[in-house]
Amino acid sequence: MDQKDIEYHLAFEDLIKKVNTMRTVDIEALRPETARICKVLRVAKLTSTSYANARLEAMDRGEKIIAYDSGKPCVEIINERTITEMMTIISCRIYIEAGAPPWTETERRRIRLFNETVGAYVSRGRVIAAAERFAFYDDDGYRNLRYFIKQLQKNGPIGKLCGKAAMNFNLKHFSLVNQQVGRHAGNFVMQGFFHQAEEIIGENGFIGRMGGDNFVAICPKDRLEELLNFLSGTGIVYDENTGDRIRVSASAGIFMIPEDFEYSDVGDIFDKIISALAAAKSNGQSDVVYFNDEMNARKQKASRLQRMFPESLKNEEFKVYYQPKIDIATGELIGAEALCRWYHEGRIIQPGEFIPLLEQGIDICRLDFYMLDHVCRDVRRWLDEGRKVVRVSVNLSRKHMLDEDLLKHILEIVDRNNVPHEYLEMELTETTTDVEFRYLKSVVSGLQEAGISTSVDDFGMGYSSLNLIKEVPWNVLKIDRSFLPVDEDDEKSTRSVMFKYVVAMAKELGLECIAEGVETQQQVNILRENHCELAQGFFFDRPLPVEDFEKRLDAHSYAGAQLS
Repeated sequence: MDQKDIEYHLAFEDLIKKVNTMRTVDIEALRPETARICKVLRVAKLTSTSYANARLEAMDRGEKIIAYDSGKPCVEIINERTITEMMTIISCRIYIEAGAPPWTETERRRIRLFNETVGAYVSRGRVIAAAERFAFYDDDGYRNLRYFIKQLQKNGPIGKLCGKAAMNFNLKHFSLVNQQVGRHAGNFVMQGFFHQAEEIIGENGFIGRMGGDNFVAICPKDRLEELLNFLSGTGIVYDENTGDRIRVSASAGIFMIPEDFEYSDVGDIFDKIISALAAAKSNGQSDVVYFNDEMNARKQKASRLQRMFPESLKNEEFKVYYQPKIDIATGELIGAEALCRWYHEGRIIQPGEFIPLLEQGIDICRLDFYMLDHVCRDVRRWLDEGRKVVRVSVNLSRKHMLDEDLLKHILEIVDRNNVPHEYLEMELTETTTDVEFRYLKSVVSGLQEAGISTSVDDFGMGYSSLNLIKEVPWNVLKIDRSFLPVDEDDEKSTRSVMFKYVVAMAKELGLECIAEGVETQQQVNILRENHCELAQGFFFDRPLPVEDFEKRLDAHSYAGAQLS
């Protein structure tokens, strides 16, 4: 073995050792070893170009790497083209110095082995990069939740997150954006919003998408005010040709990470920002909520209630209360709404504490069916006792729109208790998606065919209420208390005018119209003046336990309601 052979083998061995210590592709780090081998093999230049497909190869649009370049004039001698298992194309070009003697067969063999080794390394790096793109980017090209978690795990334990703001934000009513400009333009808008937020956050923070229109971010404290101004509402271009824009805003939950924050795990930060966002979306007062100790206490209480629920349902701790519905023209009791109260260890847990909590999952559906079953038991007993029974309405959560067999489940409960269908009414609220809306329409129609009345609850609270009563065949329209004039309103106030015409519209459509939240004699008078004969509220009765409601059934009238 001559000196040249020894130099080649030593150089090649050093190359292999270096490659085996490197996880990612770093041609710069390999340049000393690459240059050493190229000089031994008389290679003047070595390039590798990767093309995603044959079309891009034909256009010569690929990722080019110059592994070695002596800077001397050279000519191409070897051009090897390889198609990988991932269908990418790699073109490797090897040059010899102009005027140099041709390579020997041994040199050619060694050049090919060297080229294959470097090619395998580059290919491995590209596979790793592709795997990382798959792992840390979603199908739309956004850095995803895995990326965000990786950054938390990487930066949290060493304190790089301290003093920064962790954030969970959600684009408001983005389905309406898609409806207005189309899904393709909507995607363009979301990308624009994401990249502008990313630019504001800068290199000392990071942002990822949890899915849909829900995002998470870490923002430096000195950039937070600018980011919140951006989230409060910004015009985003949706048509590059015209420059037309649409306004996009977001709700946000924020946790200001203390300077002395003791990082335990990813979930610790996530729990805080998710809870804060939930509060921002539900309180109706602010689009931005900061996590605090009080929120943490509420979260712990909520977790405790969630754990209690299955056993409490089994033990029948949930009781039906009935709030009467009155015909104010006659004072007659004409119906009731079934409302839920939770008795646990000698105290009442108020609906506001547990209903929103259960609505975060499908537990609310279990409670709704429980309530329907217990109402049916009461109605059946009243009929058997010979009482004059009125129609009772039972609330169904929007979550039921996920149940393909909802109509079947309702009828099974009613018929199992042998209750005539005319004594029941299902109260439903408007839905938020086209799919849910179509299913809601189907369920309401099915209930009506079965002889069970339906009412649209909280009319006027949503964004598509008029379409809701135009498309869905309801029996009853319940006007939300926010529409009902209060004592100080005059007949020309916005609320009074809207109430007047909502009642008139309901009557014109042939719907029963009932006002909820009636609390004063003046409001009763306003109902009479606007020909709304049906009412429900504290003026007549609060929700009553079953024993007290049965007394109302027996009396069957409210003389006070007829006062002028």
